[in-house]
Amino acid sequence: MRHKTIHPEGWKPAKGYANGVLSTGTTLHIAGQIGWNAEKNFTSDEFIGQMEQALLNIRTVLETAGGTAQDLTRLTWYITDKRDYAAKQKQVGDVYRKILGNTFPAMTMVVVAGLIEDEALVEIEATAVIEL
Repeated sequence: MRHKTIHPEGWKPAKGYANGVLSTGTTLHIAGQIGWNAEKNFTSDEFIGQMEQALLNIRTVLETAGGTAQDLTRLTWYITDKRDYAAKQKQVGDVYRKILGNTFPAMTMVVVAGLIEDEALVEIEATAVIEL
């Protein structure tokens, strides 16, 4: 067993994330990924398109290191528009599962005033534990 989800007894079920993840293996820290492609070009000016590209970037780094989405233990999301995110919850879930499947690591969402790249609407950093 590589990962064990930690859910304290008596807590309401987590939806779309884990409260904690216990892992053994080699840790991979993935820098915050934004919605630009390998050439550093934004292909979308909308939240869902940028989120999709950021998740694809995370998956690419993860696979380059020899991991899979199931190795993810933590995601930290930085978003610039809470209302836009909340209005698109179904799309967020659909795109997330399309790219990362049904793996739900520990997650944190932070609303920020802005990101370093002015066009960026979302930045996601990740931690994974990979058995090498």
